[in-house]
Amino acid sequence: MSETKTRIERDTMGEIEVPAEAYYGASTQRAVINFPVSGLRLPRRFLRALGLIKAAAAETNRELGLLEAGLADAIADAAREVADGTLDAHFPLDVFQTGSGTSTNMNANEVIANRAAEKLGKGRGARGSVHPNDHVNLGQSSNDVIPTALHLAALLALSETLEPACGELGKTLEAKSKEFWGIIKTGRTHLQDATPIRMGQAFAGYASQMTLALERLAHAKRELAAVPLGGTAVGTGVNTHPEFARRVLAKVAKAARVEVVETRHHFQAQATIDAVVEASGSVRTVAISLIKIANDVRLMGSGPRCGIGELALPEIQPGSSIMPGKVNPVVPESLIQAASQAIAGDVAVVQAGQWSFFELNTMLPFAAHNFVQSIEILGAATANFSSRCVRGLQATARGPALVEQGLAICTGLVPYIGYDASAAIAKEAAKTGRTVREVAREKTQLTAEQLDAALDPFKMTEPSA
Repeated sequence: MSETKTRIERDTMGEIEVPAEAYYGASTQRAVINFPVSGLRLPRRFLRALGLIKAAAAETNRELGLLEAGLADAIADAAREVADGTLDAHFPLDVFQTGSGTSTNMNANEVIANRAAEKLGKGRGARGSVHPNDHVNLGQSSNDVIPTALHLAALLALSETLEPACGELGKTLEAKSKEFWGIIKTGRTHLQDATPIRMGQAFAGYASQMTLALERLAHAKRELAAVPLGGTAVGTGVNTHPEFARRVLAKVAKAARVEVVETRHHFQAQATIDAVVEASGSVRTVAISLIKIANDVRLMGSGPRCGIGELALPEIQPGSSIMPGKVNPVVPESLIQAASQAIAGDVAVVQAGQWSFFELNTMLPFAAHNFVQSIEILGAATANFSSRCVRGLQATARGPALVEQGLAICTGLVPYIGYDASAAIAKEAAKTGRTVREVAREKTQLTAEQLDAALDPFKMTEPSA
């Protein structure tokens, strides 16, 4: 077996061997050695965010007269390759690393520096021609770049995955609400029979959850829009041009098609991740909404003969390796698991938020991994639930049939004969197995017309005196 070829790279701690074909350098190699923890990598969108920031920084430094044009252009071109994912293989670092993410920031700086050096006709490792700190990191610190990348990656994930998925699911649920409006079913509270409700009304409730989900995600995006770039080490902006952050973020916003602006509160923006904690809470609420919808759908589809059976779910795969003919609500179960993962991710973000000491939060890679992953998984599962389950739902005849057999329909008798007499009829019906209508016909003086009016389930689906 041939040995891996290496080259010598240098940093402030001296020389170290780096794989010859790697674009990263000495700082990254030290982190590879120091953090052999999980094999987990930061999300693709996080690397995209880093690349967008570094490209905009190089262009801004050229405009400000701080970088020579050819050098700045080479750095910007290399950074765009990072953003595009071309150089992902050269980002080997574990999520569980230095809490500031300095190792990943230097990983980006070194990859961009070496790639830019190639573009300028130099070899990899030509630290003098394109310097990872002096040139690529000019005007920046890991302490403002990494949290900015966290915000940007989450904004990209929200805009590209979860937000459109919730919007599409909302439209699908609204369409089902209209389709099912004329179908009556038994309402349920405490898992017990309650007064009738239109199937369409139940689905209108689910659609409203998605309307509110979009409002909550819009709030999350507003929280994430203000970023700490420009604060450098501790929020003071030392070693950066006063115009740097504003100009960089204008370019990033245009390239990423999301709103990002320099924070007005630098001394909290990198000393905490409060905005991320708040935004994650909004995503958690959306996850809980989705669990409710998925659970209701699978329960209404339970059976189909020995359960509720009011809905027929699309049959998309065999459900059992031992029971022939069994079909399970696999897509709702997938969404429930994804939503549960997002809730777990929120717990992780909350934990990360508590690790803000003095001028810096020291759980940034951990927060980025959990928050961005939560958004992406939840978005994918929501889109799948909409297209592979909700769109194909069909209402069965069982819902209307169960309404007539239910006991809570006796609520319609209360305005005619009072609560106690109505309760007695319900108990008699439960004891004998007869319907409320049959017992009421026998036990009350109501005419057939009055009984039909009192027990009309559709009249019970709207306000009445």
